[in-house]
Amino acid sequence: MFKIISKEKTVKVLTLAEAMNLAKHMNEFVTIKGADFEVCGMFGVDSVKNGVCPDGVAYDWMKRRKE
Repeated sequence: MFKIISKEKTVKVLTLAEAMNLAKHMNEFVTIKGADFEVCGMFGVDSVKNGVCPDGVAYDWMKRRKE
C-alpha cells in the first residue's frame, strides 16, 4: 500500500504505478510513502525542451561524473 500526501488530502492506493500516476494528475507537491521508502516532489515532467520544463521552470540540473 502507498500513501500520496498533499497539503489538502491523503489518498491510499495499492501499487506504486497508481501512486505515481495519481501524483502526476494532482499536479502539486506531494509525498509518496511506501513500506520501505518515501519520495517527494512534483511528478510528471515528461520532457525538457530548450532547457525548460513543461511548466516553464528552467531545468539546469546536470549530473557530473567524477573521473
